[in-house]
Order: sequence, then C-alpha cells, then structure tokens
Amino acid sequence: MNVVSLIVSDYKKYKKYGGHFLSIVFFTQGFWAIFQYRIAHRCYLIKLPLLRPLLLGLCLIWQKSIEILTGISIPYTASIGQSFYIGHFGGIIINAKAVIGDNCNISQGVTIGVSGRGEKRGVPIIGNSVYIGANAVIIGLITIGDHCVIAANSLVTKTIDNHKTVIGVPAQVINNNSSKGYI
Repeated sequence: MNVVSLIVSDYKKYKKYGGHFLSIVFFTQGFWAIFQYRIAHRCYLIKLPLLRPLLLGLCLIWQKSIEILTGISIPYTASIGQSFYIGHFGGIIINAKAVIGDNCNISQGVTIGVSGRGEKRGVPIIGNSVYIGANAVIIGLITIGDHCVIAANSLVTKTIDNHKTVIGVPAQVINNNSSKGYI
C-alpha cells in the first residue's frame, strides 16, 4: 500500500470509533503519531541517496516533537500494517524493529520492546487484528498470533497462538476468545 492509502485506512479506523474530521486531525494525539510515522516510514524507504538522509533528519526532529507532545514513540524503522489505532495517548513505546500487523488497536502505556539474551534476544512480531490493553508489556523474540487479546497490565514474554486471550504477569492464556468486539 502507498502512504496515502495507509493514512486513509488509519483515519477510517479513527472515524469508526466516533470521531469526525476536525477532532481526529486536530485533537487526537494517537492519529498525530501514526500520521507522522507513516510519512517518516515512507521517507525511510526512499532509495535516493542524497534526499533520504535529509528527509530522515527532518523526520527525526518531527518524531521527537510528536513524542514530547503525545508520549508516543514510534520509530520510522518499525513495521506497522494498515488501520492502526491508538486508543489513548501517553506512555506508548514501540521498538524500532517491532512488526505489527493490520487492524491492531493499542491502549495507553503499552511497551513493545526488546528482551532476552543470545539467540533468544529480539523484538515481538504482532499479528493481525490484535487488541493490546492499557499498560501491557510485550517483550522478546516472540510472536503474537492473529485475533489475540492482551489484557491490561499483562507481561507477555512467550509466543501466543491465534485467537487467544491472555492476562497476568507473566501472561497466561485464559480462553480462546478472539479480539472480535475489541477491534
């Protein structure tokens, strides 16, 4: 997908949750952060050797401004699918190597980061249509399957299969319900 299509898909997701154009564009910090990420990620993918460093430098300044204003850190090197939704602003940290699928929702205070040692060191891969609750932490070289729910305040350090709901520290599977109704 091109950058305009991705931004439109993100906007439609925000609109689905009841926002209107002015409130989404001017007052929704999560949309600001994902909009900035989409532009910066596109600049990151540009193959022009002279233009790319200049654009990335400007994007880093823009990213830091958004991060200070919103408390949301999304590096341009992360990989995020279409229709991404940040429910509330503040305290969201996404690792630069994180991979997040299509149609995912995350809440405030979420960390998607690096953990582990040696061969087990790495960053999570999040599947499609995953709901991540407030203050959840997902770390390490793990995979979160499609249509999962990560409950609030959970610490996920192990791979989760598709259509599972997890809760706790460390996170444990509590049922086979999917994210339908959360997304």
